[in-house]
Amino acid sequence: MSRFPMVFSIPGVIFDEQVFSDMAIQHRSGIGIIVLLLLSGWYNTLCASDSLQVHQLLNRIAAQQVRTSGKFAAGMFPSYREYDKHRNHFKDDDNAFYTGLVVFTLRQLRPHLPPADQLLCDTIISRAAPVYARFRNTKGRNTYNFWQTDPPTVFPNGGWLNWMNKTHTLPDDMDDTAIVLMAMDAPDSVVQQVHALMQGYTNNGKKKVKNTLKAYKHIAAYSTWFGKRMPIDFDVCVLSNVLYMVQQRQLAFTAADSASLQLIQEVVKSREYMLHPSFVAPHYSRSSIILYHLSRLMQLRTLPLLEPYKQQLIADAQLIFAQSDNLVDKIILSTALMRWGVQPPVTAMQTDVPVTALVENSDFVFFIANMTSMLPNPFKQWMGSTGLGRFFYYAPAYNNVLLLEYLVWRKRVNSE
Repeated sequence: MSRFPMVFSIPGVIFDEQVFSDMAIQHRSGIGIIVLLLLSGWYNTLCASDSLQVHQLLNRIAAQQVRTSGKFAAGMFPSYREYDKHRNHFKDDDNAFYTGLVVFTLRQLRPHLPPADQLLCDTIISRAAPVYARFRNTKGRNTYNFWQTDPPTVFPNGGWLNWMNKTHTLPDDMDDTAIVLMAMDAPDSVVQQVHALMQGYTNNGKKKVKNTLKAYKHIAAYSTWFGKRMPIDFDVCVLSNVLYMVQQRQLAFTAADSASLQLIQEVVKSREYMLHPSFVAPHYSRSSIILYHLSRLMQLRTLPLLEPYKQQLIADAQLIFAQSDNLVDKIILSTALMRWGVQPPVTAMQTDVPVTALVENSDFVFFIANMTSMLPNPFKQWMGSTGLGRFFYYAPAYNNVLLLEYLVWRKRVNSE
């Protein structure tokens, strides 16, 4: 059966749950094969169908947005978590992260879509707009939490874990805050206010990071968390998202922004994103995802500190692409390479299952919640290796958005 309890039908494509290994959804139209051909590098003969593929995939994403509140609030995109010690058992997880990412990415893609698809994007964005208030700081501050804040929730549908709802709630974090503010297209005044607030949550003299590599402990970069009692926590993907927001809104760089960019540069220079990805990005934990974030940041605006390493990053993306057998990994690495101005390698695939089925049911993990990630060294490494307190997060709609992003980039590359 499919990994997630979702059945949808959109014009031209019918998806129904059937048995095909662990994740088959019966293919009943030619669209899947066409998309597979696109992913196989045969795009030059299929350029005329690019717009159709994008349109149908966008319709599918729209169909996955919740219309009536139930397990998930209306406007959200469902996501699921899986405990490392209880694999293949999924819990509904009501979070701001994936809905924010879907909308943020669609906002990026919207200018490159035809008018009809822009209207569909606007509909998706509008339906999601009421959702974010559920995750906003309860004291009125314009920061956002991974989980809902009123009432506070820890691990939704988590059974005994929900005992922590009132005693161990997580503070708001910079990653969700940056993603949600960009998804909302928040006013500049709000973004500037939050940016000013962020300056108080860095690796400073009063509170020092204890859970990163020794080479980075002196860098006064942003911590992931807004909470005063939380340990300082570095994550280069989080920092990339924060700096993307700063660059997108053309905010003046602060000392913390410069330090955060310096940390990213040091990670790139030393290639720790390849050697110890779970240490430099504990909430994302994989080299391919770090490269995806770096390419997005570097594509927005030229960053002189990172430009000298572009060829190194390209070579590493190509290396991981060649080694990976995960389709979504190959999709995001292809997008990263196109952002860096490089044609992605060819992917040879032979299957009758539509690419959307493979993408939605993929075991690709974009985000990881790891309770041990904030432990000081060396306990972080010891405990992290056990898998205790580690949860993997999946969102079928976001995987489709990553495919949509690839197709839009592919069309842009073709047209150029």
